[in-house]
Amino acid sequence: MARPVKVWYDAEGDFLEVVFSREEGFLRETNHEAVMERVNRKGEVTGFSILGVRNFRRDAPLEAELV
Repeated sequence: MARPVKVWYDAEGDFLEVVFSREEGFLRETNHEAVMERVNRKGEVTGFSILGVRNFRRDAPLEAELV
């Protein structure tokens, strides 16, 4: 079954957010300082955010682990 994915980008704040579900939850750190994962109360990943998108190199991927 397909699920909608919502993507927001705030150019002024240079902040990207991708949301798989709008369940209540919280943000927690990942292994990359610019990436936060959004998780629900069960600890399941419901999205992620990236701060400072313009600072990343175009010839190298941004890698982060979402648990």
